[in-house]
Amino acid sequence: MLEYSPKKDLLKDKVILVTGAGDGIGRQAAISYACHGATVILLGRSVKKLEAVYDEIEALGAPQAAIIPLDMQGATEQHYRDMTDTIEGQFGRLDGVLHNAGQLGSLTPLDQVPLEMFEEVVKVNVTAQFMMTKALLALLKKQERASVVFTSSGVGRKGRAFWGPYAISKFATEGMMQVLADELDGSGIRVNCINPGATRTKMRALAYPAENPQSLKTPKEIMPVYLYLMGDDSLEVNGQSLDAQPKK
Repeated sequence: MLEYSPKKDLLKDKVILVTGAGDGIGRQAAISYACHGATVILLGRSVKKLEAVYDEIEALGAPQAAIIPLDMQGATEQHYRDMTDTIEGQFGRLDGVLHNAGQLGSLTPLDQVPLEMFEEVVKVNVTAQFMMTKALLALLKKQERASVVFTSSGVGRKGRAFWGPYAISKFATEGMMQVLADELDGSGIRVNCINPGATRTKMRALAYPAENPQSLKTPKEIMPVYLYLMGDDSLEVNGQSLDAQPKK
């Protein structure tokens, strides 16, 4: 699967929502999905960044994307219900969701983590994704096949010192994925996680400021698993947490 080679029209006629689409892995996933035929809905905080991704997709001659500016830190359930209504009204369908947006917080001993920071990380990484998925499920269920992909992390499988809020949020993400996958088993909606691994992104640079970014894979290099889980080649995969890179 790490060597997966998708068909050019893998995602033809599909509508896919990508969160955190303004840069990093989300930006690349949106472009990759569009290049394989999807109409991509770009969600993020920065309109300027989303517009830049929109323009890149336009320049590639891919299906026209759409933009939803949303700050997941402050969004309420009503925001997500309204968003769902907008997607249904504009596109009439939703075939996939990539929950890519995330917040790192700071790397701090657990007994020194400010409650405010803990709550901010959990709000974006867990609560917002719960609210969004809850709102979107009825629309996803209207499709014969749909895919929901969450973003996990190595520290969401085995805790690591100083990664408290982020690690805890990713353990919760893995749990949310497993619960949803079990509840939706046989429904046509499959739910999985991707652990991107060490990738050349701004979040990685914040966590490892002394690391040489040139030693890391680019977001484009880890796209095979992202394409695999969003396309119909993965119809039988449900409740799994997959790695985008080989384990070292």
